[in-house]
Amino acid sequence: MEQKKVYYHDYLHLDKILDAQYPESDLPGNEPAHDEMFFIIIHQAYELWFKLILFELDFIISVFKKEKIDDNSEDLNLVRHRLNRINKILNLLTTQITLLDTMTPLDFLEFRNLLVPASGFQSVQFRLIEARLGLQMENRFNKEYYKRTNEGGFAKNDFDKINDTEKEKSLLILVNEWLERMPFFEKDLWKNYQSLFPVKENLHPFWSDYRHIYQSSLNEREANKIEDFDRIFFPIIDSTEGNKDTLLSPRAMRAALFIMLYRDFPVFQTTYQILDGLIEMDNQLSNWRHKHIDMVRRMIGLRMGTGNTSGRGYLEGALNSHYIFKDLSSMATFLFERKRLPVLPTELIKKMSYSD
Repeated sequence: MEQKKVYYHDYLHLDKILDAQYPESDLPGNEPAHDEMFFIIIHQAYELWFKLILFELDFIISVFKKEKIDDNSEDLNLVRHRLNRINKILNLLTTQITLLDTMTPLDFLEFRNLLVPASGFQSVQFRLIEARLGLQMENRFNKEYYKRTNEGGFAKNDFDKINDTEKEKSLLILVNEWLERMPFFEKDLWKNYQSLFPVKENLHPFWSDYRHIYQSSLNEREANKIEDFDRIFFPIIDSTEGNKDTLLSPRAMRAALFIMLYRDFPVFQTTYQILDGLIEMDNQLSNWRHKHIDMVRRMIGLRMGTGNTSGRGYLEGALNSHYIFKDLSSMATFLFERKRLPVLPTELIKKMSYSD
């Protein structure tokens, strides 16, 4: 049987996509508002990009769910590649907001009241993105907004979908577990390490040296940062529950710092780029929220959002509260010049260089 030839319009199901715009202002009894078509297409485009972000996150999460991840396999390289794609999409979404600048506040007011109580807040896909990344409910700004099915909230089936996703292991949790499995502090790899300073009690010789060098790098105004270092990387209770200052465990934090310090070694190059990609994702989401605030300020000033949120006030609170990988970006606080890094033992260098 001859295979049916694929036709562009059919392949993309353009009949569905191009027939999915139904302005409320076109309904009988309403005054037609020219810019509502523009407004609808902008937000439909957002939802398509959100769908792709979720698709890429599904793959990334599937890799981190594995019990063992070979740092020298294609898996991590594909994770790096798809994180980069997500960040490019997020950057595009921030740029896309600027298209709304072609609509004036008076243009928007021609149809705004017809949208009530619908709101971009009700984007289930965006909430799923946040949940899969690891934005925890207790860290959300005005968290009571998220757990409601009344007017301006979520439909029951969407509400359940978000709750179910929040119960699964997020990317943040999986990255924490991945970092905790880093094997480069096995005793055999450090038997020939030459300590630079007397070893501080209960610390690995490397971290004892690192702490000493870091403390000496601080100026008078930064002197208290050594207390932050001890609390974050070596709390009294060294466990996943022992440090409330970070979302990552102390062990994961140490692994991430070690990767950033020695990222030039082959074994860490892709791993470092993944950590950097997660930091960039937070930055891109922050940029998107910031641009959204500017747009809302221009369009409605201090008025309430259509979904019964506080509008601009809610968005500003979310901007400051909704960082997910802030622990990774905070690593810059605990760095010093590369030339002062402790020299690693030969056994460890061989393993980090894929040498025989």
